[in-house]
Amino acid sequence: MVRMNKAEFVSALPRREKVQDIEQKNTKMKHAYVFPGQGAQFSGMGKDLYDNVPQAKEMFEKANEILGFRITDIMFEGSADELKQTKVTQPAVFLHSVILAKSLGVEPDAVAGHSLGEFSALVVSGALSFEDGLRLVSKRAMAMQAACEAQAGTMAAILGLDDAVVEQVCAEIDGVVVPANHNCPGQLVISGAVDAVNEACEKLKAAGARRALVLPVGGAFHSPLMEPARKELAQAIEEAPFRAPACPIYQNVDAKPQTDPAVIKENLIAQLTAPVRWTQIVKNMLADGVDEFTELGPGTVLQGLIKKVDADAAVESKASL
Repeated sequence: MVRMNKAEFVSALPRREKVQDIEQKNTKMKHAYVFPGQGAQFSGMGKDLYDNVPQAKEMFEKANEILGFRITDIMFEGSADELKQTKVTQPAVFLHSVILAKSLGVEPDAVAGHSLGEFSALVVSGALSFEDGLRLVSKRAMAMQAACEAQAGTMAAILGLDDAVVEQVCAEIDGVVVPANHNCPGQLVISGAVDAVNEACEKLKAAGARRALVLPVGGAFHSPLMEPARKELAQAIEEAPFRAPACPIYQNVDAKPQTDPAVIKENLIAQLTAPVRWTQIVKNMLADGVDEFTELGPGTVLQGLIKKVDADAAVESKASL
């Protein structure tokens, strides 16, 4: 047998198969951007971008024009109550997330967003334009508010039980209550009619839940009670021009990496009445080679959830440059 040292072996390989190239391929880190949903908004969000990044200022002013009011005034100086207005909250979180991502100028290898955050992910991945994304988010907020006013609903966080137990108890309740947010192992949010959610909470505590906490939300998001909003938003999504994204987007409905615009639209239409499978999204991203996560937008909720899925995951949160 002829023995060669590493240098001789490398020089004998075709260029594409050299050891250095193989090593680089195997060690290349995949970086994912993840985007939060509503609830983490704060007064002053995005102001540093507006003041210091010309492109960001231009995007914020375009948003004011599209929405028909100066959302920037509320984002930068508004009170907590003003930021909670339906027409403000969802567009504000979307704008903060998307404009921050665009200002960083780094192309991610994958994207995902929690509920509302999926729209941010779609724009950052290039599947949807900034303008069309903002219009859909605004319409989504209004449609969800109308659905909440049409039928009262609520949500509750269930801590310390396996998902299967929560799902079984919900199925046994005589009323509308369903698993809505699979946030991380041991944390599942349920959603539905007020009486049904309260009954489920009592039964889940009896089944061993560490906590069953009714959340201060205005409606039963990601449940069948959002069907009127889903129908209203579906037409707008169908009419919006979607493109193939520059990187895979892991969607809430199936937790799978998608690049086909037709599938992306179908999943997005189903999103309002389907559960957010965040636990599954994070697990799938990790399995597909994502090594680093950056949460972009207000708050650090996703950073905490990702760490609960995998304590060793490399994750950071950015709310500003």
